[in-house]
Amino acid sequence: MKIRTRYAPSPTGKMHVGNLRSALYEFLIAKHAGGDFMLRIEDTDQERFVEGATEIIYRTLEKTGLVHDEGPDKDGGYGPYVQSERMKTGIYMKYAKELIDKGEAYYCFCDKERLASLKTEVVEGKEITVYDKHCLHLSKEEIEANLAAGKPFVIRQNNPTEGTTTFHDELYGDITVENAELDDMILIKSDGYPTYNFANVVDDHTMNITHVVRGNEYLSSSPKYQRLYDAFGWESPVYVHLPLITDENHKKLAKRSGHASFEDLLEQGFVSEAIVNYIALLGWSPEDNREIFSLEELIREFDYHRISKSPAVFDIVKLRWMNGEYIKAMDFDKFYEMAEPYLKAVLTKNFDLKKIANMVKTRIEVFPDIAGLVDFFQELPEYDVEMYTHKKMKTDSVSSLQVLQDVLPLLEAQEDYSNDGLYQLLTKYVEEKGVKNGYVMWPVRTAVSGKQMTPAGATEIMEVLGKEETLKRIRKGIEKLQNA
Repeated sequence: MKIRTRYAPSPTGKMHVGNLRSALYEFLIAKHAGGDFMLRIEDTDQERFVEGATEIIYRTLEKTGLVHDEGPDKDGGYGPYVQSERMKTGIYMKYAKELIDKGEAYYCFCDKERLASLKTEVVEGKEITVYDKHCLHLSKEEIEANLAAGKPFVIRQNNPTEGTTTFHDELYGDITVENAELDDMILIKSDGYPTYNFANVVDDHTMNITHVVRGNEYLSSSPKYQRLYDAFGWESPVYVHLPLITDENHKKLAKRSGHASFEDLLEQGFVSEAIVNYIALLGWSPEDNREIFSLEELIREFDYHRISKSPAVFDIVKLRWMNGEYIKAMDFDKFYEMAEPYLKAVLTKNFDLKKIANMVKTRIEVFPDIAGLVDFFQELPEYDVEMYTHKKMKTDSVSSLQVLQDVLPLLEAQEDYSNDGLYQLLTKYVEEKGVKNGYVMWPVRTAVSGKQMTPAGATEIMEVLGKEETLKRIRKGIEKLQNA
């Protein structure tokens, strides 16, 4: 059988890292086996619908390279691919009534007051109302009278109160629950819309989905899904429930963490290829210890049986490192295109931005790092003369003052302000003095940058600054050292 997976997001906002991982794993499972990856929009929860969220879904899939074979924009014969459009075909009500005819579901006419009076139970930290099957015992005549009178209703699943239900997950194995624990969940809501759970099962079956991949928070709902498959007499899909993603404090990754969505990460200067690579490793590991994978390599290597059951920690430090590796390997033209806005936000003077970009390319992990590395070009920062003292370079304030005073007239007379020309000038001075390069380059670099750490050496910086600004900064350094 050809493997068919689906990514079925709800258009409720930005794409959470957990949702993106589900989409990625579904894509990889399908493509590894030469199967189909489908996009289905689950918009039955109208209260949570966010305008523009569907566009975010398309944009994210495009940026990550997770190209779907079928979807609202690519009809593969299983459409419509938007649940609200599927609802108009009557498909959900048709299957709900089929369950009613089988005794596997029933109409419920209970009003809010009666439901509020029912007992509650705490399940996984949440207080839920347990329905008492009151309307299951309505006669056919009572049901017809209520329907004829236009009385609001929902359709509930009729779960048994005795025995057990077992389903199989590829990672967790067979899981058995007591049927007494299963509430009669709503299948069709009072507004006529199907619930997420019911629409999910109907759509997965009618769209020939073979593998269902989702977070393990859905493990507790899976017995109800299984009972629906059994009630219809349908074959269950292969279930793969993914481990929880936590933050560094082992708490569930939350929106307030600031890096919980794909768009958050892009805004923070991460590149989509690095994000995809990193998210692939949040719960899955290859046979070797390799960490850098292109999407094509992930397709080739991905085996869902190697997904872990243990929670995966979203480590922003590790992602920053990986992003830095992608930036280092990036084609320079692409890098410059992405770096230019960050450079222009800091540097308004007429600098050669491509030279500066080349300096920082191997020194940043995310694009916003650029600002702190290049801001000194725009304006010499205030700095402490203690920076001139460097044990390894064997420099101090006195020796640095002497060096700057010596090289100032040389730099004033120098016409060639290219990196090579300046380097030859200063190394000639080094040879004449019989000192090491650092003895001269350290005070010069300090004077022209005002920083301990710079993205390039003294002469590269001076080339970008130009003669006038370089001399101005050298004189400033002399003045600071003399006053100290």
